[in-house]
Amino acid sequence: MNETTIRLGGVPEHFNLPIHLAMEEGRFAEKGIHLEWTTFGGGTGQMTKALRDNEVDACILLTEGIISDIIKGNACKIISVYVKTPLTWGVHTGAKNALKNYLNIYDKQYAISRFGSGSHLMAIVDANEKNVELKQSQFSPIKNLEGALESLDNLETDVFYWEKYTTKPYVDSGQLRRIGEYVTPWPCFVIAARQDILESNPDQIIRMLRVIHDRTDLFMQSEDSIQLVSERYHQKLKDVSRWFHSTEWAIHGWVSDQMVKSIIYHLKAAGIVEENALIPEIIWKR
Repeated sequence: MNETTIRLGGVPEHFNLPIHLAMEEGRFAEKGIHLEWTTFGGGTGQMTKALRDNEVDACILLTEGIISDIIKGNACKIISVYVKTPLTWGVHTGAKNALKNYLNIYDKQYAISRFGSGSHLMAIVDANEKNVELKQSQFSPIKNLEGALESLDNLETDVFYWEKYTTKPYVDSGQLRRIGEYVTPWPCFVIAARQDILESNPDQIIRMLRVIHDRTDLFMQSEDSIQLVSERYHQKLKDVSRWFHSTEWAIHGWVSDQMVKSIIYHLKAAGIVEENALIPEIIWKR
């Protein structure tokens, strides 16, 4: 069988371990897929740019981030939900910062990986739900988690939204203080692919999805998964166990139209998407 190369990207976080395991086990190769993985430490904003620039064919990224970018002209479609459960964002500040109360963050300086990233969008959505409008000048792009740690430690920024279990080791070590949490009201991660590869290689994309769904299903059922995540991502077993038992991966490619409409509503309400924006087809209809 001739192999088709598919370039897939994602963040360096525990959610993506099932895909790494599938690669190590040769499951993509069995289906005629040569999967090239690229790690994006800068998160969703970095990945939407990589999709636009044809550096990757598909990415696993935050649902609200890719929907916003598709509306703004990114020639991609959502091809599957990846993680069905919401993301719990930790709201963090630096160890030296005098900030103590989650309710006092809205006039502070925010560290964000990039404009259009999850750390940017969720700060706006969270503030908007509390009838607060953040100014663009309040956001400082810091590229990635390491950049945030440095920025917060230097008191250049005050607030940082990031997935709470990824930052838990830094909270435990005292580098960060978590002063609040924000839970997204929708499934947190989807898989999106460039329109051109969906047109040129639809069967290969479907085979890739089948491998991912089968491996996430096995991952959820395996008693070894918690130990594996703990070892590979240097997290405490009790933290991983709590995360694992509150996370559900998708095992099929269905994407809810209603979910997409809900996110677009929130993005418009937060001013991230213009009220009269033309909404293209978001979901891949196969």
